[in-house]
Amino acid sequence: MSQHEAHTATESVPNERAEQYFVATQWQLMWRKFIRHRLAVIGAVVLAVFYFWGLFPEFLSPSVPSERVRELAFSPPQRVRFVHDGRIRGPFVYGYRQSIDQLTLQKLYTADTTDLRPIRLFVRAAEYKLWGLIPGDIHLFGSDRGPVMLLGADSFGRDLFTRNLYAARVSLSVGLVGVVLSFVLGLVLGGISGYYGGMVDNVIQRIIEFLISLPTIPVWMGLAAALPPEWGSIQIYFGVTIILSIVGWTGLARVVRGKLLELREADFVMAARIAGARQRRIIAGHLMPSFMSYLIVHLTLAIPRMILGETALSFLGLGIRPPAVSWGTLLQDAQNIQTVVLYPWLMSPALFVVAAVLMFNFLGDGLRDAADPYK
Repeated sequence: MSQHEAHTATESVPNERAEQYFVATQWQLMWRKFIRHRLAVIGAVVLAVFYFWGLFPEFLSPSVPSERVRELAFSPPQRVRFVHDGRIRGPFVYGYRQSIDQLTLQKLYTADTTDLRPIRLFVRAAEYKLWGLIPGDIHLFGSDRGPVMLLGADSFGRDLFTRNLYAARVSLSVGLVGVVLSFVLGLVLGGISGYYGGMVDNVIQRIIEFLISLPTIPVWMGLAAALPPEWGSIQIYFGVTIILSIVGWTGLARVVRGKLLELREADFVMAARIAGARQRRIIAGHLMPSFMSYLIVHLTLAIPRMILGETALSFLGLGIRPPAVSWGTLLQDAQNIQTVVLYPWLMSPALFVVAAVLMFNFLGDGLRDAADPYK
């Protein structure tokens, strides 16, 4: 190959890339810009892991959330090790040797190097029902020689790692279900208000202004406290979800109203009317897709607000109630500052909450940038 042919071949590569850029669809451009946002990709991967935990905590955890080992109450996290007596081994943890502090009478735990507990995959342990339907007793990892508590234990000797995995199912799904309900309310009421205007618009806007004027936390607390105390865990779960949705739709409704007021007199809308399209078709098929990118970003930023709302309510004892577990109910054990100082691992649910909220924000930032791929 001559030097001129080699130069021509190297120039053809950027030309092909430029041509692919100009013929790419809107969604392809958004995807290319999104994958270049590293924090957003990291956020998406971490959230995928969290939701995978929430889907299969029965299998992924080494025990069940109700299993108690009373002699290990408030035991610290067990460190996974790979070296024993100077030799490299497979992963294992040491059991604990207990003693009493003669001054404070506090129970102390030290690693017992004679009690070696190898960590194995697919271990048979406590029985469970996957999603309450499929019975099983095989766990992803564990030890045949005693409990493995990677995040320590609570006051009843229950494994916090297991309880955090189970809590992920409730806390993360409350965010999804709550956002879906508030999203539907915001789209429908905001769309009706912005497209039809007149008296309908005035009534909906006055309702929105009333709801916005109410202080959020006291409203949540009042509505949650009104739930019947005899309700079961599932009923409380859906009750809290509906409460969060009732208050969370107003912001989206106002944005949708503003967008429709801006676009309802546009040329493509007038063309659809002249063509005989129904009003419902115009709203759903022409107006909503024109700002769908904003709606996607709104969803990713609204979910962490729902998660924080559920966590706050459950932390105050007004949301999800035991024996159901969520990150908020687990944090109830950390309300006493003395307990937190002595047993800081009880704050581990807060780390999951912070991580989930941060990852959703990273994902939202990436989607916001990708929503305008031409910048």
